Amino acid sequence: MERPVLWIHAEALGPANPALQAHPGQPALFVFEPGLLAGDAGPISLQRIVFLYECLLELPVTIRQGDGAEEVLAFAARHRADGVVTSAWVDPQLGEIAAGVAASLPLQVLEPEPFVVLPQPVDLRRFSRYWKLAGPRLRPDRAETDTFS
Repeated sequence: MERPVLWIHAEALGPANPALQAHPGQPALFVFEPGLLAGDAGPISLQRIVFLYECLLELPVTIRQGDGAEEVLAFAARHRADGVVTSAWVDPQLGEIAAGVAASLPLQVLEPEPFVVLPQPVDLRRFSRYWKLAGPRLRPDRAETDTFS
């Protein structure tokens, strides 16, 4: 790809996003997608939306609302892009958006550096379960005092 656009999603909000790192200065887009805002377990909170928005204000991105794949493809067309670069995801809804994008344009998915390497898979539906494994690996000196149950 010579002229990619970057699709930034909620699983990689920050300056260490591999797409932003690999292609500095390229046009980037974040989409508040109704399906993702509704969430599989119910709508995300207003606090979470504000958190996402505040994170986005720190990044060089255009922010849109609408169907994720349609918005990414329209953004790519406006910028005469020859492909889309994004970071890997876990959420299956992001995978559906990615499939919609990849049906029309080449899609490159970059793997981010792991936040922490865990010895076993974790149930990501509960932060406390994740933190019980991740916390001690990040801050061994605080492993006995951190409790998030």
